[in-house]
Amino acid sequence: MLERLAGILRRRREEEEEYEPERLPIRRCMPDYHMGLYEEEIIEREEAGWTNDPVDPPSKTTRDIIHDNVFTYFNLIFAILGLLLIMVGAFRDLTFLPVIILNTMIGIIQEIRAKNVLDKMTMLHAPKATVVRNGRKRVIAVEDLVIDDIVIFKAGNQICADAIVEHGEVQVNESLLTGEADEITKKKGDILMSGSFIVSGECHARLEKVGADSYISRLTLEAKAMKDGEQSEMIRSLDKLVKCVGIAIIPIGLILFIQSFFLNEESFRSSVTAMVAAVIGMVPEGLYLLSSVALAVSAVRLAKQKVLLHDMKSIETLARVNVLCVDKTGTITENTMKVQGLRATRHYDKETMPPLKGIIGDFAQSMSKDNITMEAVQTYFQKRTGRRAQKITSFSSEFKYSSATFEDGSYVFGAPEFVLREDYPEYEEEIREEAAKGYRVLVFGSCDETPDGRELKGKVTPLAYIMLANPIRKEAPKTFAYFEEQGVEVKVISGDNPLTVSEVAKKAGITGAENYVDAATLTTEEEIRQAVLKYTVFGRVTPAQKRQFVKALKGAGRTVAMTGDGVNDVLALKDADCSIAMASGSDAAAQASQLVLLESDFSCMPSVVLEGRRVVNNIQRSASLFLVKNIFSFLLSIFSAVFMITYPLEPSQVSLISMFTIGVPAFFLALEPNKNIIKGHFLTNVFLKALPAALTDVLAVGALVVFGATFSVSPTDISTAATMLLAIVGFMILYRISQPMNRIRVAVLAGCICALLFCSTVLNQLFAITDMSAECVMLFVVFSIATEPVLRYLTVFVGSAKSFYDKVKGKIFIGEKAGEEA
Repeated sequence: MLERLAGILRRRREEEEEYEPERLPIRRCMPDYHMGLYEEEIIEREEAGWTNDPVDPPSKTTRDIIHDNVFTYFNLIFAILGLLLIMVGAFRDLTFLPVIILNTMIGIIQEIRAKNVLDKMTMLHAPKATVVRNGRKRVIAVEDLVIDDIVIFKAGNQICADAIVEHGEVQVNESLLTGEADEITKKKGDILMSGSFIVSGECHARLEKVGADSYISRLTLEAKAMKDGEQSEMIRSLDKLVKCVGIAIIPIGLILFIQSFFLNEESFRSSVTAMVAAVIGMVPEGLYLLSSVALAVSAVRLAKQKVLLHDMKSIETLARVNVLCVDKTGTITENTMKVQGLRATRHYDKETMPPLKGIIGDFAQSMSKDNITMEAVQTYFQKRTGRRAQKITSFSSEFKYSSATFEDGSYVFGAPEFVLREDYPEYEEEIREEAAKGYRVLVFGSCDETPDGRELKGKVTPLAYIMLANPIRKEAPKTFAYFEEQGVEVKVISGDNPLTVSEVAKKAGITGAENYVDAATLTTEEEIRQAVLKYTVFGRVTPAQKRQFVKALKGAGRTVAMTGDGVNDVLALKDADCSIAMASGSDAAAQASQLVLLESDFSCMPSVVLEGRRVVNNIQRSASLFLVKNIFSFLLSIFSAVFMITYPLEPSQVSLISMFTIGVPAFFLALEPNKNIIKGHFLTNVFLKALPAALTDVLAVGALVVFGATFSVSPTDISTAATMLLAIVGFMILYRISQPMNRIRVAVLAGCICALLFCSTVLNQLFAITDMSAECVMLFVVFSIATEPVLRYLTVFVGSAKSFYDKVKGKIFIGEKAGEEA
């Protein structure tokens, strides 16, 4: 434990030294928020190194990619094995080295290609900031900001460096830093912490700490020192497999060498080559590379569809999703809003009061355009009465209203249930009448208190209902129909009236849209847990509840994807298994998500899901091919050690089989289309597919060796016959895994068979393929015929055993659930 802590502290010191900026002293200043820094001040700060450069590079460098692909544990093993073969003069058995070098080069090329594509996209979608310089506003990349810059922060912006408010007032959410979802009001002189985000309002702030000095940078360094990051199930499984193999090959290799050289009294050269052949067979040399290449290729394919990946593991996670949580605005509907109508209430008296549109126009003019609702209201209500607001509170996503106080009183504008509170039932029928048309209904009314942005306590008298609507995306019905076909359940989570959201969801073709609930009525965790499994549409959802919904679904065993585009979606996006943001939404949502739809086009989601399925299913299928060889070599090594026989294959023969029954076809299969739904655990699926073929190989080769010794067949003949047997079983399992066959798969299978035959006849000396004696030929024919029924019956047996295990496991699970409920 002490060593681990010491290691963490050492890495932290190294990283801090690595990211410690070389900065020269400068003269700090307090620029006027209207003017900002002047050109000479900006140049001085840039030259002195006081810029906002990130401490965490967005992707690995080319040097890192080359290093990670070349200096691997297994490459070290292969290098040692190669040196041993050179020492004993077995140059023919070095045929595995060109394959290893080629694999490494392919991995490097594909990763660099993916890096270049993703870096370009990341640059295009890099966070931007509105800065005041030389008295003019301009938009620049956040890393180009310098200390003392005046930056304008609006709703949806993530704070990119520690700053001090110089003008204005904003509501800030610091949940990403503190874990608390409360909105905090920041006024002049207050500190804005980098990593938090603006919920509402607008302010001018002076950057106090930038780059490595900022709070979010210090958190980033700590996070990097404590953990390397979360991995997907597939990568975790591959890591586990690689670690197990890496540990096992050393003692097994030593045992085989000692047994062959000291006990069987074989020559040093024969002992080394037999040991090398066994170790090579146990190493899944191309499996990890294959996964990396497949993921890199998928990232490039998604990039061409204008989908930016922040996290590679999300490709797999999205393919496994069975619940998709979507917001109404920006996902089902366009991210625009229009006022559809105005309806005065009985409390508005046009004889004694100013024109209603003028009152609302004054209110709208006082507010900043920090959300699409207020933009729509300002566009629609152009008339003014000339009054100016003395105080305003921006829209609060927690309390769902905004307010403005004038000389003659205060007005509020927001969600009816939150504004009217206990008086809501009195007006519910009128509101539901408009909501049933699919409109979002908001209340505008007078308030007998001066609102402060917190929960309203005074009475609100409604003067008008304002009806708004978002146009439904044309492609929405087709997109949701696809998810229904694929067994993905859709949950619509919105802050709007549940009836309104339900009507919109119906028009979008979402199954179960008539099952809606008002989230304000869900007050306990148990009520939320039951509701997320029962209902499809949720209205009046608070940001904290969105997070609770995601946690409840995950707790019920669902794999949850969450889409969002607003600051109130950030917490739920962070907690979801897979998070998807619209580029047209807030900076905070885009930075918190694993996938960003750069064209904000939700209709591309089916192709994203299909890409994930293609990757996982194909890697799973290809991994089975690799595992056949690994299980076979491991079991045959144990067989050789127990029965005191020398490992019957040579390294060049193992390379020949690996190349044409595993390596080449695996790469083609990994890049093929595959739309199948992913079921089960990765490692379990791979192991069960590989086990029958591996056992068939062991039984066939083991029996061949035993019978060969009985009939005094030479080890060289047995070695050749064993190679051909492995090729036959390898092509049988390749044929089964490639189902259903198509032109490409038939061509790959036929091509690999022809290539193997060519190498076995024309290049026979290179791969140690010799002519077999009559006795050996007869044994080979008998065992070749036997391999098909053995493989078939073992496949049936393994399948039956799995079905029996699943049934028993299911009964135990049902019993446990019944016990919990009791």
